[in-house]
Amino acid sequence: MYWRYFYVFGDGVKTGYLNYIVRKGDVFKTWEGKLIQEGIRSRTVGSIQSYEFEFSVENDSIANIMQNNGGKLFDLHYKEYHAPVAWRGYSRYIVDKVVNMREPLK
Repeated sequence: MYWRYFYVFGDGVKTGYLNYIVRKGDVFKTWEGKLIQEGIRSRTVGSIQSYEFEFSVENDSIANIMQNNGGKLFDLHYKEYHAPVAWRGYSRYIVDKVVNMREPLK
């Protein structure tokens, strides 16, 4: 149980434009967000798709920083777990720190 739900499998930093951050849930209200990374990739032959990083945020102050700065370029530190837990969020990726935030390049 511990290994599946509470052991930090990995951690790192993702950089991209904040697409959205939203608080949702029926029983446990959690912060869920999406970062759009630069570049394109193809999941299937003949199509292109942008890189997307979907994550959850446990800390309200981190979520508020993101909420007040939508569309900016963020460097987000995250922890990766093997499986999500309902009160932690919908994602295996939990953002625990905003490393850097800046205006989009023109």
